[in-house]
Amino acid sequence: MSNNLLKGKKGIVFGALNDQSIAWKTAECCYAEGAQLVLTNAPIALRMGEINKLAAACGNAPVIGADVVNNDDLKALFEQAMAHFGGPIDFVLHSVGMSLNIRKGKHYTDLNHDFQHKTLDISALSLHRVCQVAYSMDAMAEWGSIVALTYIAAQRVFPDYNEMADAKALLESISRSFGYHYGVKKKVRINTISQSPTRTTAGSGVKGFDGFISFAEKMSPLGNASADDCAQYCVSLFSDYTRMVTMQNLFHDGGFSFTGVTQEVIEQMEK
Repeated sequence: MSNNLLKGKKGIVFGALNDQSIAWKTAECCYAEGAQLVLTNAPIALRMGEINKLAAACGNAPVIGADVVNNDDLKALFEQAMAHFGGPIDFVLHSVGMSLNIRKGKHYTDLNHDFQHKTLDISALSLHRVCQVAYSMDAMAEWGSIVALTYIAAQRVFPDYNEMADAKALLESISRSFGYHYGVKKKVRINTISQSPTRTTAGSGVKGFDGFISFAEKMSPLGNASADDCAQYCVSLFSDYTRMVTMQNLFHDGGFSFTGVTQEVIEQMEK
């Protein structure tokens, strides 16, 4: 049921690959709430994914390929988006992450550092690139909102989350630092959402992912937050109801982040 929370707003969604993606669910939710959209992903992801189906379901939203580690691509993306919208952008979702070390099965104590540089560039520094390009082009509307997706491994050790934990920690730091500067310049707010482990194409590539989900479910008073739940939370952060929220890492995990132990976990350990 729509409440038109984003009526008249215009946004760019990075990272929708298929209907398991949080970015995909967020785009659908934003459109249902009245937003106009531009969809983007890396050119190779556009070939591998099903984003044209999403575009059709979101009012024939334009699909513009852009490599998040290429400033020229990002500049062209913002130029084309502003031309399509006829003005500045109200919100951006950064749902981007990739680890070659995880793909290659490299243990955290034996990383390929060339791979690690790519991971940090794609998964974290890309947020700085997006913000920097938008900032330099004055592409965001006043009181605009930028949201990036993260995970609690930025604060706690999850051994098999590997180097992505480092990337998420950097991502969260960038959101705070750039959030200050963009807030001063144009009241643009930047936040990260620390989501429950979610069955997406990217998440499923992490070793022991089923264990992540099962453990988090047992440790969360409300259970794990779904991709659809996360999409609705993103909408709230794009809306005018959260205009004074910025530079925050917001846990969206059913209470996992502040739960020491649950009765269910205790009972399982005592079996």
